[in-house]
Amino acid sequence: MITMRKIPLVEMKNIHKWYGKIHALKGVNFKVGHSEVVGLVGDNGAGKSTLIETLCGVYRPDKGEIFFEGKKIKLSSPKDAIEMGIETIHQDTALVNTMDIKRNIFLGREPVGNFGPIKWLSLKKMAKNSLVALKKVGLELKSSSVNIDELSGGQRQGVAIARAMYFKTKLLLLDEPTNNLSVKESEKVLQYIQELRNQGISSVFITHNLYVVYPIADRITVLRLGENLGEFKKEETSIEELTKLLKY
Repeated sequence: MITMRKIPLVEMKNIHKWYGKIHALKGVNFKVGHSEVVGLVGDNGAGKSTLIETLCGVYRPDKGEIFFEGKKIKLSSPKDAIEMGIETIHQDTALVNTMDIKRNIFLGREPVGNFGPIKWLSLKKMAKNSLVALKKVGLELKSSSVNIDELSGGQRQGVAIARAMYFKTKLLLLDEPTNNLSVKESEKVLQYIQELRNQGISSVFITHNLYVVYPIADRITVLRLGENLGEFKKEETSIEELTKLLKY
Protein backbone atom coordinates (compact mmCIF):
# COMPACT_ATOMS: atom_id res chain seq x y z
CA MET A 1 0.00 0.00 0.00
CA ILE A 2 1.39 3.44 -0.97
CA THR A 3 1.38 5.91 1.90
CA MET A 4 0.51 9.57 1.43
CA ARG A 5 4.08 10.64 2.10
CA LYS A 6 5.32 8.57 -0.85
CA ILE A 7 2.95 10.40 -3.15
CA PRO A 8 4.55 13.67 -4.36
CA LEU A 9 3.04 16.87 -3.06
CA VAL A 10 2.87 18.08 -6.66
CA GLU A 11 3.25 16.17 -9.88
CA MET A 12 2.97 17.74 -13.32
CA LYS A 13 2.80 15.25 -16.19
CA ASN A 14 3.46 15.86 -19.89
CA ILE A 15 2.77 19.61 -19.67
CA HIS A 16 2.56 21.43 -22.99
CA LYS A 17 2.00 25.15 -23.50
CA TRP A 18 1.86 27.11 -26.74
CA TYR A 19 1.87 30.88 -27.29
CA GLY A 20 0.66 31.00 -30.87
CA LYS A 21 3.36 29.15 -32.81
CA ILE A 22 5.81 29.20 -29.91
CA HIS A 23 5.95 25.86 -28.09
CA ALA A 24 6.99 27.12 -24.64
CA LEU A 25 6.66 23.81 -22.75
CA LYS A 26 7.26 20.52 -24.54
CA GLY A 27 5.91 17.64 -22.51
CA VAL A 28 7.48 18.70 -19.21
CA ASN A 29 7.32 16.41 -16.19
CA PHE A 30 7.94 18.06 -12.83
CA LYS A 31 7.40 17.03 -9.22
CA VAL A 32 7.90 18.30 -5.69
CA GLY A 33 7.97 16.11 -2.61
CA HIS A 34 6.83 16.87 0.93
CA SER A 35 9.13 19.14 2.98
CA GLU A 36 11.41 19.50 -0.03
CA VAL A 37 13.24 22.39 -1.70
CA VAL A 38 13.45 21.95 -5.46
CA GLY A 39 15.66 24.20 -7.56
CA LEU A 40 14.16 24.93 -10.97
CA VAL A 41 17.01 26.23 -13.11
CA GLY A 42 17.52 27.30 -16.69
CA ASP A 43 18.51 30.28 -18.81
CA ASN A 44 16.07 32.95 -19.99
CA GLY A 45 13.52 31.35 -22.31
CA ALA A 46 13.93 27.91 -20.76
CA GLY A 47 10.26 27.79 -19.71
CA LYS A 48 10.71 28.21 -15.94
CA SER A 49 8.22 31.04 -15.53
CA THR A 50 5.67 29.42 -17.84
CA LEU A 51 5.83 26.15 -15.89
CA ILE A 52 5.41 27.90 -12.54
CA GLU A 53 2.64 30.18 -13.77
CA THR A 54 0.84 27.05 -14.96
CA LEU A 55 1.24 25.54 -11.50
CA CYS A 56 -0.06 28.66 -9.74
CA GLY A 57 -3.13 29.06 -11.97
CA VAL A 58 -2.08 31.99 -14.18
CA TYR A 59 -2.08 29.78 -17.30
CA ARG A 60 -3.87 26.57 -18.14
CA PRO A 61 -1.79 23.86 -19.80
CA ASP A 62 -2.78 23.13 -23.39
CA LYS A 63 -2.02 19.50 -22.69
CA GLY A 64 -1.03 17.48 -19.63
CA GLU A 65 -2.16 16.82 -16.08
CA ILE A 66 -1.45 18.31 -12.65
CA PHE A 67 -1.79 16.35 -9.41
CA PHE A 68 -1.74 17.84 -5.92
CA GLU A 69 -1.45 15.45 -2.97
CA GLY A 70 -2.31 12.62 -5.33
CA LYS A 71 -5.51 14.19 -6.70
CA LYS A 72 -5.88 15.50 -10.23
CA ILE A 73 -6.61 19.23 -10.20
CA LYS A 74 -7.58 21.97 -12.62
CA LEU A 75 -6.57 25.52 -11.74
CA SER A 76 -8.61 28.34 -13.26
CA SER A 77 -6.93 31.19 -11.39
CA PRO A 78 -4.24 32.01 -8.81
CA LYS A 79 -7.06 32.14 -6.25
CA ASP A 80 -7.74 28.43 -6.86
CA ALA A 81 -4.07 27.71 -6.20
CA ILE A 82 -3.98 29.80 -3.01
CA GLU A 83 -7.06 28.06 -1.64
CA MET A 84 -5.32 24.74 -2.29
CA GLY A 85 -2.17 25.86 -0.47
CA ILE A 86 0.04 26.98 -3.39
CA GLU A 87 1.41 30.52 -3.15
CA THR A 88 3.86 32.44 -5.31
CA ILE A 89 6.38 35.09 -4.34
CA HIS A 90 7.46 37.03 -7.40
CA GLN A 91 10.60 39.13 -7.67
CA ASP A 92 8.73 42.23 -6.45
CA THR A 93 7.26 40.11 -3.57
CA ALA A 94 3.73 41.41 -4.37
CA LEU A 95 3.76 43.65 -1.29
CA VAL A 96 2.12 47.07 -1.04
CA ASN A 97 4.90 49.55 -0.22
CA THR A 98 2.58 52.19 1.24
CA MET A 99 1.06 49.76 3.75
CA ASP A 100 2.65 48.53 6.95
CA ILE A 101 3.83 45.00 7.68
CA LYS A 102 0.69 43.75 9.44
CA ARG A 103 -1.62 44.98 6.68
CA ASN A 104 0.56 43.27 4.07
CA ILE A 105 0.64 39.95 5.91
CA PHE A 106 -3.15 39.90 6.21
CA LEU A 107 -3.90 41.58 2.87
CA GLY A 108 -7.19 40.17 1.58
CA ARG A 109 -7.53 37.90 4.64
CA GLU A 110 -7.95 40.45 7.41
CA PRO A 111 -9.49 39.27 10.71
CA VAL A 112 -12.68 41.24 11.37
CA GLY A 113 -14.42 41.95 14.65
CA ASN A 114 -18.05 42.94 14.90
CA PHE A 115 -20.57 44.40 17.31
CA GLY A 116 -24.00 43.82 15.83
CA PRO A 117 -24.01 45.31 12.31
CA ILE A 118 -20.77 47.24 12.95
CA LYS A 119 -17.54 45.61 11.75
CA TRP A 120 -13.92 46.65 12.14
CA LEU A 121 -10.44 45.34 11.44
CA SER A 122 -8.84 43.57 14.40
CA LEU A 123 -5.65 45.63 14.21
CA LYS A 124 -4.33 44.46 17.61
CA LYS A 125 -4.72 40.82 16.56
CA MET A 126 -3.06 41.56 13.23
CA ALA A 127 -0.13 43.30 14.95
CA LYS A 128 0.42 40.52 17.47
CA ASN A 129 0.12 37.65 15.01
CA SER A 130 2.31 39.41 12.44
CA LEU A 131 5.22 39.53 14.86
CA VAL A 132 4.70 35.84 15.70
CA ALA A 133 4.76 35.00 11.97
CA LEU A 134 7.92 37.05 11.40
CA LYS A 135 9.68 35.39 14.33
CA LYS A 136 8.94 31.93 12.93
CA VAL A 137 11.04 32.68 9.87
CA GLY A 138 13.78 34.26 11.96
CA LEU A 139 12.94 37.89 11.13
CA GLU A 140 13.14 39.89 14.35
CA LEU A 141 11.36 43.27 14.07
CA LYS A 142 10.17 45.39 16.98
CA SER A 143 6.98 46.56 15.33
CA SER A 144 4.62 45.42 12.60
CA SER A 145 3.53 49.01 12.00
CA VAL A 146 6.58 49.81 9.87
CA ASN A 147 5.78 50.51 6.22
CA ILE A 148 7.12 48.07 3.66
CA ASP A 149 9.02 50.81 1.82
CA GLU A 150 11.19 51.28 4.94
CA LEU A 151 12.44 47.68 4.82
CA SER A 152 15.44 46.25 3.00
CA GLY A 153 14.97 43.86 0.09
CA GLY A 154 15.79 40.84 2.26
CA GLN A 155 13.34 41.94 4.95
CA ARG A 156 10.60 42.32 2.34
CA GLN A 157 11.18 38.76 1.17
CA GLY A 158 11.01 37.71 4.83
CA VAL A 159 7.60 39.37 5.24
CA ALA A 160 6.25 37.64 2.12
CA ILE A 161 7.56 34.26 3.30
CA ALA A 162 6.16 34.83 6.81
CA ARG A 163 2.75 35.52 5.27
CA ALA A 164 2.85 32.23 3.39
CA MET A 165 3.85 30.33 6.53
CA TYR A 166 1.14 31.96 8.67
CA PHE A 167 -1.62 30.95 6.27
CA LYS A 168 -0.44 27.33 6.19
CA THR A 169 0.85 27.31 2.64
CA LYS A 170 1.83 23.79 1.54
CA LEU A 171 3.92 24.83 -1.46
CA LEU A 172 5.73 28.12 -1.96
CA LEU A 173 6.94 29.14 -5.42
CA LEU A 174 9.82 31.63 -5.24
CA ASP A 175 10.67 33.39 -8.49
CA GLU A 176 14.30 34.63 -8.36
CA PRO A 177 13.95 35.51 -4.63
CA THR A 178 17.55 36.72 -4.25
CA ASN A 179 17.67 38.98 -7.30
CA ASN A 180 19.08 42.43 -6.54
CA LEU A 181 19.94 41.47 -2.95
CA SER A 182 23.33 41.74 -1.26
CA VAL A 183 25.24 38.57 -0.38
CA LYS A 184 24.25 38.96 3.28
CA GLU A 185 20.56 39.44 2.47
CA SER A 186 20.62 36.53 0.00
CA GLU A 187 21.97 34.29 2.76
CA LYS A 188 19.14 35.43 5.02
CA VAL A 189 16.53 34.54 2.40
CA LEU A 190 18.08 31.07 2.13
CA GLN A 191 17.70 30.74 5.90
CA TYR A 192 14.01 31.65 5.58
CA ILE A 193 13.57 28.86 3.02
CA GLN A 194 15.34 26.39 5.31
CA GLU A 195 12.95 27.35 8.09
CA LEU A 196 10.00 26.73 5.77
CA ARG A 197 11.34 23.22 5.14
CA ASN A 198 11.71 22.69 8.88
CA GLN A 199 8.04 23.65 9.24
CA GLY A 200 7.04 21.08 6.60
CA ILE A 201 6.48 23.57 3.77
CA SER A 202 7.90 22.69 0.36
CA SER A 203 9.45 25.29 -1.93
CA VAL A 204 10.35 25.66 -5.58
CA PHE A 205 13.28 28.05 -6.03
CA ILE A 206 13.23 29.39 -9.59
CA THR A 207 16.52 30.85 -10.79
CA HIS A 208 19.11 31.00 -13.56
CA ASN A 209 21.92 31.02 -10.98
CA LEU A 210 23.06 27.54 -9.93
CA TYR A 211 25.44 28.93 -7.33
CA VAL A 212 22.56 30.50 -5.39
CA VAL A 213 20.17 27.55 -5.38
CA TYR A 214 22.63 24.66 -5.03
CA PRO A 215 23.35 25.08 -1.28
CA ILE A 216 19.65 25.10 -0.33
CA ALA A 217 18.11 22.59 -2.77
CA ASP A 218 17.37 18.94 -2.04
CA ARG A 219 16.88 18.30 -5.73
CA ILE A 220 17.45 20.31 -8.91
CA THR A 221 15.43 20.22 -12.12
CA VAL A 222 17.00 21.63 -15.29
CA LEU A 223 14.89 23.17 -18.06
CA ARG A 224 16.19 24.11 -21.47
CA LEU A 225 14.12 25.46 -24.38
CA GLY A 226 10.90 24.15 -22.85
CA GLU A 227 12.16 20.65 -22.08
CA ASN A 228 13.08 18.95 -18.82
CA LEU A 229 16.68 17.81 -19.16
CA GLY A 230 16.61 15.92 -15.89
CA GLU A 231 16.00 15.89 -12.14
CA PHE A 232 19.02 15.44 -9.89
CA LYS A 233 19.48 14.86 -6.19
CA LYS A 234 22.05 17.35 -4.98
CA GLU A 235 24.31 14.68 -3.51
CA GLU A 236 24.40 12.87 -6.85
CA THR A 237 25.55 15.83 -8.98
CA SER A 238 27.64 19.00 -8.86
CA ILE A 239 27.45 22.58 -10.04
CA GLU A 240 30.02 21.77 -12.74
CA GLU A 241 27.96 18.88 -14.12
CA LEU A 242 24.74 20.91 -14.09
CA THR A 243 26.49 23.83 -15.80
CA LYS A 244 27.64 21.53 -18.61
CA LEU A 245 24.06 20.29 -19.03
CA LEU A 246 22.73 23.84 -19.30
CA LYS A 247 25.30 24.68 -21.99
CA TYR A 248 24.71 21.50 -23.99
